[in-house]
Amino acid sequence: MSFQTTETIQRLWETFLRDQLASLPPEQRQQFEQQFEQRFGELLKGAANGDGRDGFLDLIGFGDQGAPEFDKITYPYIQPDFDDSVVPSQLHAAAELYYIYQHERMKIFQVVEVLQRLFRLGKMRIQRGPGARGLYLLQKWTPLRYGTSDRMMAYRRAFNYGTAQAPAGAVVNRNFHRQLMGFMAALGQYFRDLLIGEVIRGGQLIEQRPFGSVATVQRIGLDLRYALDRSTYGNIFALAMETGHYLKTVLQLLDAPDIKKAFDANTKWDVVEIVSNRHLGGVAEPSQRAKMAESGRRILQFVADNDFKTAVDPILFQSVVRPMGAHAEAWVAAYRMTPEGRGFPGVTPALRSVLGVPQAVGV
Repeated sequence: MSFQTTETIQRLWETFLRDQLASLPPEQRQQFEQQFEQRFGELLKGAANGDGRDGFLDLIGFGDQGAPEFDKITYPYIQPDFDDSVVPSQLHAAAELYYIYQHERMKIFQVVEVLQRLFRLGKMRIQRGPGARGLYLLQKWTPLRYGTSDRMMAYRRAFNYGTAQAPAGAVVNRNFHRQLMGFMAALGQYFRDLLIGEVIRGGQLIEQRPFGSVATVQRIGLDLRYALDRSTYGNIFALAMETGHYLKTVLQLLDAPDIKKAFDANTKWDVVEIVSNRHLGGVAEPSQRAKMAESGRRILQFVADNDFKTAVDPILFQSVVRPMGAHAEAWVAAYRMTPEGRGFPGVTPALRSVLGVPQAVGV
């Protein structure tokens, strides 16, 4: 189909759309708006026959008909696919790696190393229980192929966390924390605006129109997903899977009855706290880190699995993203209680900073 014909179809479609929507009752228009938009895209895509090499050859005069007039040039439809060009397995691995990182900050791996040393030196009163056997197996088989330096390098590449030297030429996700914080703030702001809108309108379903900005959440989510995809090639997937299984094993080990009894502890987290205070210079915000690990991983999983389509129905988006609002607020609340998060200015100022909106200056 020629470009002129396609252009005519576009103009006629807009006229048709206005006439059809005008004839519908206001309460029925919304359910057809999205269908009309999808049908228009399908119509343009189906009408295009200049999407291959032949269309370009016709344009430069190498086709069967020679060089056509401009109004007869075929219409080239280009399918937008940039936002879909990510590897989901890498993003899921990044979510697991973030969960592992927060447990690294809680000193879980260091605590296990201390327990192994105490067990080897006979400074811990355990002998034949499940904890003793677990420590023996860890020491004998050394299940981790990726050690501390490998984990630190992975954190640096994927999240720009830590001080490890990144390999020469490797992609480092330098804006991860800023984007993650911005996404959490955008979700928090979205649901706060939505709540205000519901209060003003007197209910959730009146006019079916949320006040929150869907575009802001989508934009930051797409940037976060793209940056994570670029920086998690190589061994990130294997490292996250291996270390994840190891972390699960050591958490079960810390919950062994004989280990808890040796430290007069009631839970595995008591063991972590006692060992950290005695041998590692103090405990490292286990409560806050645990919540950041849980909510941060869930948010990153959501970012990995959501395609953030531009023409999404706002009501559908609201329903899909609603469970993430609680995780975002929980992450922000926990982050503000950590040493690096105590300077967090709040949801709205943080979102303004990420979006590049100038801050108001007091007179």
